[in-house]
Amino acid sequence: MTRTQRASVVVSFSALALPLAFGLASGQSGQSGQSKTSLINPSPAELAQRAPDSFKVLFETSKGHFTVQAFRAWAPIGVDRFYFLAKHEYFDGVRFFRVLPNFVVQFGISGDPKIAEAWETRTLPDDPVKQSNQAGMITYAMGGPNSRTTQIFINKRDNGRLDAMGFAPIAKVIDGMHVVEQLYSGYGEGGRGGPDQGQIRRQGNGYLDRQFPRLDSIVKARIVKN
Repeated sequence: MTRTQRASVVVSFSALALPLAFGLASGQSGQSGQSKTSLINPSPAELAQRAPDSFKVLFETSKGHFTVQAFRAWAPIGVDRFYFLAKHEYFDGVRFFRVLPNFVVQFGISGDPKIAEAWETRTLPDDPVKQSNQAGMITYAMGGPNSRTTQIFINKRDNGRLDAMGFAPIAKVIDGMHVVEQLYSGYGEGGRGGPDQGQIRRQGNGYLDRQFPRLDSIVKARIVKN
């Protein structure tokens, strides 16, 4: 894999959605006022909160539901961040912006430009790779060492070659993988006619609604009891 291909794998994992999916207004992220404030300006105590050893998150999407289970022992730094984001409703309204057949589904750029900007520089140090990027595994996208922020991807096949590149899985889809497989994949890669990540950050879901209206979306994502 070339350096260019690696960068695409690393940085290109986001979310796609429909313009008015399940009542979410076009261009809006869906967060409550309190959650939005916590996402834009979280307290150090909130950011430092340790995740449970294991927890589940139910994703309601424009194509149906899927459930993921995270394991802190797999990648504690990444799982703590994932727990914070799910707890504060970060993923509500987010689009599945990079869906590549037989490869990955990527998402995680907020549809609210203010929230996207707030998280762009909140990078995480790397976790050691303890699990393999098999089908159904969920992993952070990266742009190089210690560059993880909020973008994650779901492996649609065995992508074990990513293990040696530092991609550490944090969770796995335990129910609803058939929903993941149905997410709209017709737009392809950014830079090749697909959604541009810079434009998503700057313009939010409004850009995606105008240019890529068939993208699927997360209606809401909530932590559920094990």
